[in-house]
Order: sequence, then C-alpha cells, then structure tokens
Amino acid sequence: MMTLAQAKRGQRLLIAAIPNPAVRAQAIRFGISEGAEVECYEKLPAGPIVVGKGKQEIAIGRRLAENIQVKPA
Repeated sequence: MMTLAQAKRGQRLLIAAIPNPAVRAQAIRFGISEGAEVECYEKLPAGPIVVGKGKQEIAIGRRLAENIQVKPA
C-alpha cells in the first residue's frame, strides 16, 4: 500500500484508506473520501500534490497526502 504523497504524475488512484479521523474529516471537506477515484495531475517538489476528481482540481498538502493510503485504479 502506498500513500498519496508517493503517487506519480498521471497515475489514476483509488483512495483505499484514511486511518486518521482528523485527516479523514479534512479530506472529506475537499470532496475526497475512501473509495473515490482521483488522478495525480501534478506533484510539486516539497509542495502539494494536485489531484483531479471529476472536473475539480484539488491541491493537497504533502503532510495530508502522507496520511492518505491509495492503490492504483
């Protein structure tokens, strides 16, 4: 299992688990929940990971991304 922070640009991913309740609540505010499919659009060095879900683009901070477990979709 890998984290969203380890995703590569262009990769389609399935959100597998968000174990930390505080992180889960924050991710839900972004519209990301377990079972959602996202695509990694951009990965800024030492910065946020930009993912796309539907027609929405979301920049997720590196710390938050390290707490979101994903698997290839």
